[in-house]
Amino acid sequence: MKRIIYTFIATSGIIFSVGCSKDLLHKEPADQSSVETFWTSEDKATAALTGCYETLVGPYMGEGSWLLKLEDITPNSFEIDDGSGASSIARGDNNPTLPLINSRYRTAYEGVGRTNTFLANIDQVPMDNELKIRYKAEAKFLRALYYHNLIEYYGGVPLILESPDNNTQGELPRNTKAEVLEVINADLDDAVVDLPVFYSNTDSGRATKGAALALRARSALYNEKWAEALAAAQAVVDLNEYSLFPDYRGLFLLENERNNEVIFDVEFQFPEITNRYNELFQQGNVFKDLVDAYLVADGQTIFDSNLYDPENPFANRDPRLSQTLITIGSMLNGELVTGDELFADLTGYAFKKYTYLLDDVVSSTPKPGQSEINPILFRYAEILLTIAEAENELNGPTTRAYDAINQVRSRESVDMPDVSPGLDKEEFRKVVRLERRIEFAGEGLYYQDIIRWRTAEDVMNQDGLDQDGNVIENRNFNPAKDYLWPIPDRDILLNPNLEQNPGY
Repeated sequence: MKRIIYTFIATSGIIFSVGCSKDLLHKEPADQSSVETFWTSEDKATAALTGCYETLVGPYMGEGSWLLKLEDITPNSFEIDDGSGASSIARGDNNPTLPLINSRYRTAYEGVGRTNTFLANIDQVPMDNELKIRYKAEAKFLRALYYHNLIEYYGGVPLILESPDNNTQGELPRNTKAEVLEVINADLDDAVVDLPVFYSNTDSGRATKGAALALRARSALYNEKWAEALAAAQAVVDLNEYSLFPDYRGLFLLENERNNEVIFDVEFQFPEITNRYNELFQQGNVFKDLVDAYLVADGQTIFDSNLYDPENPFANRDPRLSQTLITIGSMLNGELVTGDELFADLTGYAFKKYTYLLDDVVSSTPKPGQSEINPILFRYAEILLTIAEAENELNGPTTRAYDAINQVRSRESVDMPDVSPGLDKEEFRKVVRLERRIEFAGEGLYYQDIIRWRTAEDVMNQDGLDQDGNVIENRNFNPAKDYLWPIPDRDILLNPNLEQNPGY
């Protein structure tokens, strides 16, 4: 079974939580230990680093707000109860009080505060120097990840690189996004040098050289630094550590965790740390727009292919459709899907990804809230599609770009035709964008894609439909404000120097 590296170490005697507002920054020790007396041994340093990782777990528990809920703000799916505010965002009512807006901001700053505290104190700990260097690299990767999660949603934010101190940090103004990006890049460059390519099983789940390079590639891609994205992605390939897992559905099953495609994930283990993915992803909240986006087996759209049969719409389709989605009339867990209970009852479609369920085989499933499937943050297919996109933006659809995207399409369990040769730059761009949508459906990446591509104002101003074309949710996206999320309202109230994003 999996080893837990994210369990909070209660005996560490120190609270690392931090944010930009005064109440977040003002934290007292939870017991008799203090910052001054804590940093005395390798064991305590290890506990502190575990605390830096532990911040990652919360957003992927409960309603899975950084995975499924981010998917629900896109044309792929919707939030059934609007408990997180995802549906409010999708309907155009994005405001600073929504739980998702607040939790992403505050959790990211909690991670920043913990990593800053760790980096400020680790040098005084008497411990093996090589291990200390590695620990610092892990913390820098995590700090970069937390800041990445901030700037891609809120824009520029206060840049804090020291241990939490309300007196000096409680009323900081916002830095520019470019200034924060410089720190992200510097942290990742340092981490790449000092992180190992892999760990033994006892340390699995920690940041690796590949993880730092993958984040470097994603960050550069999101900010149209095409050459940097291409170089970082190619560096991941050159590690010769990762490859495409042959079974696309199996890639997300519990028995195949930490397979050769996974670069970095957030680790769960029953019964200590669990999530609700097995039941959440089965809820019928997938829109018809995503289903229609899957190509036919000949590589054509459903509007162009002679193989597409409207009376049998799931036949002869990209195999990733049936490996990603539950559809009425298909087999699941050895039974015919009728739409009862959680299975596709609202729209006719639900996610199969991140569940325990197979098609023709009856499999045991966990009780509600007892799933231990690890959400994958970075995987090798993203690296290949980063190469395809960045190469096309730099040099057009070269052989290198074609090779990268065709590798993803030729996965053994997918085996879609190669992309047609002879496309121009814009045509190839559309192909890559569709490939990303299909390959990563249900993984929470599509929202940031439509934001960075500046296509959200088009695709998010269309109603969400069920399988019969009925409107399930009205959508609205205001390009004058919705390309950024608002800074949470309580942080604005507590910090007079924290300027709100336009339109809020």
